[in-house]
Amino acid sequence: MDILTISEYILMGALAIYAIATIRISTRKTISMGIVGLLGLSIAVATLLVLIGQVYGILYCETIALALVILGPIGTIAFSKVIRGW
Repeated sequence: MDILTISEYILMGALAIYAIATIRISTRKTISMGIVGLLGLSIAVATLLVLIGQVYGILYCETIALALVILGPIGTIAFSKVIRGW
């Protein structure tokens, strides 16, 4: 096992901890903290999907991650516009 593979596994663990932290942030009482937490969670999941695709050679993981990265901020902006009242 080379150093690159070890660092990828360490990064996967760190992203799992980050995902748990963003879930904790999204359970706060304010709506804005919920939006921030869910956006952070989508970024963590997208990065984790790219790493899984690299380590295990699954090709469609990168496509799903790209869709998450594109649709996450768009959904966040749309939801904040609805909450604000256009």
